[in-house]
Amino acid sequence: MNYSTIKKTAVAASLVAALGFAETAQAQTPTVFGGRSQYRTWSIGVQGGITTPNVLIGGSNNFGQKVGLFQNKVAEYYGLTIRKQFSPLFGLELEGNRGNIKTYNHDVSGPASENSLGAQSAKTEVNWAGSLNGVFQLGTVDFLRRENAVNFYAKVGLGVLANNPVQYADNDFSGTEVYNEKGNWGEEIFGDREPVGDRDFKLAAYVPVGVGVKFKLSEVVALNLGYTMNFTDDNRLYGPGRSDVKGKFSNVYGGLEFTLGSRDKENLTFTNPVATLYDELKDPSLRNEVEALKQRVSTLEGTVDQLGKDSDGDGVSDKFDKCPNTPAGTVVDGSGCPIKFPEPVVQNNLGQGAYYAPIQFEFDSSVLKTESYSTLDKLAKELRDANSSVTLDGYASAEGTEDYNLNLSKDRANAVKQYLVNAGVAASSINANGYGEANPVASNATEEGRVQNRRVDIKK
Repeated sequence: MNYSTIKKTAVAASLVAALGFAETAQAQTPTVFGGRSQYRTWSIGVQGGITTPNVLIGGSNNFGQKVGLFQNKVAEYYGLTIRKQFSPLFGLELEGNRGNIKTYNHDVSGPASENSLGAQSAKTEVNWAGSLNGVFQLGTVDFLRRENAVNFYAKVGLGVLANNPVQYADNDFSGTEVYNEKGNWGEEIFGDREPVGDRDFKLAAYVPVGVGVKFKLSEVVALNLGYTMNFTDDNRLYGPGRSDVKGKFSNVYGGLEFTLGSRDKENLTFTNPVATLYDELKDPSLRNEVEALKQRVSTLEGTVDQLGKDSDGDGVSDKFDKCPNTPAGTVVDGSGCPIKFPEPVVQNNLGQGAYYAPIQFEFDSSVLKTESYSTLDKLAKELRDANSSVTLDGYASAEGTEDYNLNLSKDRANAVKQYLVNAGVAASSINANGYGEANPVASNATEEGRVQNRRVDIKK
């Protein structure tokens, strides 16, 4: 493909990609419809129609100079599409077609309308044409309905056309061939160069631009009607001519489109975000439901604020604080009352049976308190220095079931063990046990007693 073709191809591809990704990015944060996962977004289509050698916007072709100098001849054109819908407004479509394009010179132009080969008509065989198209949905007739039934769309894309033009000396496409290079095209031949290879078809870049309308026939099937203008980068689309104009043609088609996926999901192509927004704004029942939800949320927020209020900052909300207004920094129990812990006392070296104060825990917790760190750091140091072992006996207060408390006491003993291991003590020198509610050091009938029973004893 020559430099001009590459440049135009890159520009067109950038335009399609920019438009597509802009719509896709917008669809990432939808405001009036749910995420794409709740919709059917894939579809396949079959289509068939006719081609003509001109386009609605006019212009010239190289065969017969101006478009008006040749009569329109129609030829068959058919294909398949695969489309991914990214939002109610945009989708990407892979389209493939094949067929023929026919044209012949107008009689009133006389011999001057013939090209240098004396050709009066031409038929271009399209072996295949493939393009990637951005499809933009423009609007719908039923814009106030919950789901659209008629959608208008426009599309623009970029593709490659494999074709072989054949020119005839007469106007019926069946007489003497004056030009047919089938079997002579080469891989390096694109557009306006002479054939030098052994291929049946030459390649040309093209840009399809079209409009259409879709009619929803059922939850799965839609009728698709459209018109597409195709602008190629090939001035020999119809073979050698009297000008250097790039070839163009159009096709009119009709077909069926089949949506893939579960029927329990809506088809995103026909989903109407305007109707959803309209419902949210105008439906009294929805408005009342939203207002009721707002009121419930406000009430819930007020309750949470009350439950979370902690005037003295001791970590226990006012609603459950039995000892309000404790001084800042005071360590309190679950009811908000101060706790006094004995200072850790080391009576002997661990080698002679040292005693350490129990490690205390909060209610229903196996998380170490920060005030236990200094005791455990001293213990870890002595264990490392003496290279001795220690036994950790975990206990729980009497709330809850015995099985639950047994597991909780084991978790507490293992929490102390893990701290010592992290401090460099060998795990093999630590024996951690859990005894549940056994061996209480105080009565479980009072909170003060239960606080003391939530512990891990350190023994040699």
